[in-house]
Amino acid sequence: MEKFIEYILRFGSLDQQQINLVLKKSKEIELNQDDYFWQAGKTINQVGFLIEGVLRVYYYNNASDEITRYFITENLLILYGYDIEVNYIPSEYLQAITNSKLIVFSKEDWKEISDAIVGWESIIQKITAKQHREKLERRSPLVEQDATTRYLEFIKNFPTLLNRIPLSFIASYLGITQSSLSRIRKNIR
Repeated sequence: MEKFIEYILRFGSLDQQQINLVLKKSKEIELNQDDYFWQAGKTINQVGFLIEGVLRVYYYNNASDEITRYFITENLLILYGYDIEVNYIPSEYLQAITNSKLIVFSKEDWKEISDAIVGWESIIQKITAKQHREKLERRSPLVEQDATTRYLEFIKNFPTLLNRIPLSFIASYLGITQSSLSRIRKNIR
């Protein structure tokens, strides 16, 4: 729980009573490798904060290929949509790649925190903007780069992931085949 509070406090201030409310409304859960935090077609009912592990967001394209859209690593807030009160049904899956620990809040508890703490929405907006900016900075260049450059950028942006996740997920994220990724890795050693 401390990691979550420390993270929140980087974006705004809370007094002890407000911190106690956040702690009271949160709970820690564990996801085993391959467990889902959410699934396509099922309503999302919770907000999360990843304190340990790696998750991936993926979907299936028209050819039924599994496409990894991005990875979620430690100290990231997992939100959906812009309005917590809307029943959001994703078209993507959010799956644990490694055994993971999260702090979670039910939709109702998250709304209660938002209603009770003046400035909570501002803190969350700052976090969301930062995370969105970082995601775009990582994804946007991939469109125009060749496969080797994409892989080198991946290493730069996610240095701790190489030994934690399967190469098939990295290849999918980069938009290349696993055999192409193997050739690239062999050539840059």
